[in-house]
Amino acid sequence: MTLTRRTLLGRLGAGLALTATTPLRLWSATETKIGAARITSLSDGHLVLPAGFMFDPMPQAELPLLLARYGLEGDTLRPDCNVTLMQSEGRNILFDAGSGASFQDSAGELVDALDAIGLTPDDITEVVFTHGHPDHLWGVLDDFDDPLFANARHLIGRIERDYWLDPATVDQIGVDRASFAVGAARRLEALETLETFEDGDEILPGVAAVATFGHTPGHMSFEIREGGDALMVVGDAIGNHHLAFARPHWPSGADQDRAMGAETRVRLMQRLASERMTMIGYHLPEGGMGHVEAAEDGYRFVPLEG
Repeated sequence: MTLTRRTLLGRLGAGLALTATTPLRLWSATETKIGAARITSLSDGHLVLPAGFMFDPMPQAELPLLLARYGLEGDTLRPDCNVTLMQSEGRNILFDAGSGASFQDSAGELVDALDAIGLTPDDITEVVFTHGHPDHLWGVLDDFDDPLFANARHLIGRIERDYWLDPATVDQIGVDRASFAVGAARRLEALETLETFEDGDEILPGVAAVATFGHTPGHMSFEIREGGDALMVVGDAIGNHHLAFARPHWPSGADQDRAMGAETRVRLMQRLASERMTMIGYHLPEGGMGHVEAAEDGYRFVPLEG
């Protein structure tokens, strides 16, 4: 449920009150601390994608062995969607806004996830976007096409904003993703204020933008740091827990610029592994929170121990 216009007048005067037979959902949130900041990974549900969307550009002779290693059978992938919440010094900062109700039925659950930890969209002070794909941006509007996070500042990388607002993008992105361009432009234009930033900017206290281009032209990751503690919100720069780790140099069909996406992934893996920095990946399992470890023939994802 998203609704709003202040949640449909208090759900029509509480006429939709819970009954004894209403099922209650249990929500699991993954948490860690970076200095005094609390970092929580919230579920927006999951996507349902054809496996070929990711795997078709990869070396087909080597692919079956790796698919078998990770139990990736069948023609469908169901990647998790993890929205990061940072709470620090009175701020409730979201990294991405989820899918909303207009992308896939299996996603768009962020408002429920916030409710489960005692927050509403009105409590969010900043929304920071990694990029403009539907599962990261489309949840920024409510069911009435008003900004869902009514009290929040909205921040996005300048290159990413310019790309989605360019009228030429819809004709250049390809027919399979044309709806992405139309949907992104509509939502970005609907936001009353949209602040931009550049690579390396400290966009909020203790939060620095890190260019991780390739998945989209202006994709950004974010380093959250206090003293010696650090965490990287990587968005879709590392898009899964299996082949992105085992073969980061392979092209992924999920990336708009496959060569640049692979270069970025290799560089990011090397840094995260060498610094043993905690990361959150948007489409990784168990809340997406963990570490990168070097393996014999690539890397592996090690979920954070709870």
